[in-house]
Amino acid sequence: MSLSLDAPREPVVDRSRIIMWGIAILTTVLVIGPIAPIVAQAFLDRPLYETGSVMTLANFGRLFTEAGIGRVAFNTIVFAVITTLVAQVFGAVAAIVIGRTNVPGRKWMGELLVWPLFVSHLVIAFGWFTMYGPSGYYTLLVRSHTGITPWDLYSITGMGIVAGLSQAPLAYLMCLGAVTKADAQLEDAARVTGAGPLRALWSITVPMMRPAIIYSAVLNFVVGIEMLSIPLLFGAPNGINTITSFLYEKGIQAAVKPDYGIVGAAALILLIIVAALVWLQGYLMKGSGRFITVRGKASRPSTIDLGAWRWVAFGVLFAYVFFTIISVFFGIFLRASVTFLTPLIPITKVLTTQHFELIFSNSTYVRSIVNSVVVALVGGIVGTALVAIITLIARRSEFIFGRALEYIALFPRSLPGIIAGLGFFYAVIWVPGMDAIRGTIFVLILAFVVRYIPVGFGAIAPALAQIGDELDRGARVSGADWWSTVTRIVLPLLKPALFSSFALLFIHFFKEYVTAVFLYQPGSEIIGTTMLQLWAQGDNGPVSALATVQVVITAIFVFIARRALGAKIYG
Repeated sequence: MSLSLDAPREPVVDRSRIIMWGIAILTTVLVIGPIAPIVAQAFLDRPLYETGSVMTLANFGRLFTEAGIGRVAFNTIVFAVITTLVAQVFGAVAAIVIGRTNVPGRKWMGELLVWPLFVSHLVIAFGWFTMYGPSGYYTLLVRSHTGITPWDLYSITGMGIVAGLSQAPLAYLMCLGAVTKADAQLEDAARVTGAGPLRALWSITVPMMRPAIIYSAVLNFVVGIEMLSIPLLFGAPNGINTITSFLYEKGIQAAVKPDYGIVGAAALILLIIVAALVWLQGYLMKGSGRFITVRGKASRPSTIDLGAWRWVAFGVLFAYVFFTIISVFFGIFLRASVTFLTPLIPITKVLTTQHFELIFSNSTYVRSIVNSVVVALVGGIVGTALVAIITLIARRSEFIFGRALEYIALFPRSLPGIIAGLGFFYAVIWVPGMDAIRGTIFVLILAFVVRYIPVGFGAIAPALAQIGDELDRGARVSGADWWSTVTRIVLPLLKPALFSSFALLFIHFFKEYVTAVFLYQPGSEIIGTTMLQLWAQGDNGPVSALATVQVVITAIFVFIARRALGAKIYG
């Protein structure tokens, strides 16, 4: 009789490996899915869904010789540059004033400053149009007293200022973290050598903000390039097109038949440009380690006493918040509640509920609200679950392609909304079987989830890094496989991060509309696409009513997410 001393072998393929490979393949297919059809369409002589197509470079030739394409490229760059400059200046200054000085009211003004991030650029654009457009409330008020109009939103400069002010909260949040977490010992050293508080701030803290400024600047430049609403509302009526409004005009508003060849070529070029900018952003941040000042013994920097100047700072900061945020949102609410808005007639004489009655009595408009909530709710849950598993595989497993999976999962941050929508549009008409979800909210959920995987990853990954891996090792030593370990030990500890991921995804899905413009059909409308339709018809009252509904639902969700779920939505 012989005894075998060989230890029992683990199965070659176990549950954990199946999950890892399955999620890796699924993520790769989802990310590549909307990109491959765009690449293919750019090199085909006819639409993807037609047979007999041949490879060609003619689409690029026609694009580069398209009338006005040079002006479109120039407008896009100028618009993005102005957007970035305005956003960075206002955001960085606001971060310094609120984060480091004793300006009165800094807490509640800081809360108001981030609200433009919770709603779509489309809502912000309608608010600016209502208050500062050619027939806007403030425009008419100034004109009636001075006879002149001091601003023009229907210009490349006006568009850039509006877009920059709407993006300033992003720069503000990123710079705020830098100024409030700086090591006070560095400023104290400067003070010892004779520098005053402001001099120490300017010489020490402001340079330490460079990583935050660079990161947010590149991000805002990308947003400026891929933004649709402001160029569409303020530029297109005056013949000013950027690359996104050009794609919208050629692909959605084509008089006869969309020119898919030119659209595909332009979309591919835009995708390459945005991907290059995102790579540049990562490259520029490689050396950010030398700016680290928060160590184990670091102390919080002191608040700078502005003395009597704090009231001057309050006045300037309040004017900024009032005219660019409070007035814009209030203008939306006000326009939704009056027959027409003008400073020449008392508002009490033109109050009405007809716009809300129209919205809630029309099945299409009600369906767009319901669809938006369903897409955000279901998409938030599905997206959070998918991102959580991706993050665990990439950061907390021995999967051989874990690092590659992370790169693939983060690639959609290079995918502009209009490109994601166009790519999924091509995919559902090109890939066999995908036509079943065409024109449904399921394709919207799928497209939104793919585009915002990096958002959820950014909420979960930092929290996962704070959980010691000795918990994993202890469970594995006890005989638990990887899947049991992460589901029973790690995921319960990630609940706050999962709530934050869900909240962030809900907000992004609820306000998203650009990705949907190529995908929705009657029955799958969402709030943003319906607002675009109403705007095209010139129905500004119902547009504002629908925008008001979106803002109110968002406010309720933000309140619940922060108070009941304890979700960290920003900062």
